[in-house]
Amino acid sequence: MSASKREIGSDLAKIDAHVIQPAEYDEAPELTAEFFDRAVIAVNGVEQPRPRRGRPPSMNPKVHTRLRIDPDVLEHFKATGPGWQTRINAVLREAAEKGS
Repeated sequence: MSASKREIGSDLAKIDAHVIQPAEYDEAPELTAEFFDRAVIAVNGVEQPRPRRGRPPSMNPKVHTRLRIDPDVLEHFKATGPGWQTRINAVLREAAEKGS
């Protein structure tokens, strides 16, 4: 007997072989968005907080702005690969700290 059969206490092969009949569909609830909104996530019987969607909030959020930069300066930073915007920010921060 496999570990999964011992843990569940059922004959998984028998369950896998079962073909659902049309009358059985009436017994199953429709899975709507509201159904999932009411769902409770639990691990080992302990309710878990709902996971947040998207990126986690930044501790130091950036400000979205438009900035006109000479084409050669922009190309220089873009040529350094991914993260070029972060590198521009670092250069600007260094200049601001120097008082330029």
